[in-house]
Amino acid sequence: MKALILAAALTIMASGAHAAACKLEASNKKLHGAALNSFMTKCEKDAQAACDKSAADKKLSGAAKTSHVKKCVSDAVGG
Repeated sequence: MKALILAAALTIMASGAHAAACKLEASNKKLHGAALNSFMTKCEKDAQAACDKSAADKKLSGAAKTSHVKKCVSDAVGG
């Protein structure tokens, strides 16, 4: 059981670490216009999914879940 929880935590941290680099990665790729919008939309969608999973794993609900997901997505996207 501990191994499963550790694996889930590492997966979430890895996806969050990648997502945190989205704005930087978009800048490094010199994306503009539609390409930038598409890239950031996908990044936000991926971050939202990872953060929702994180909240579910922590068994959060209500305001705690909303707050956690909002901060998690903001941190992940770089906003």
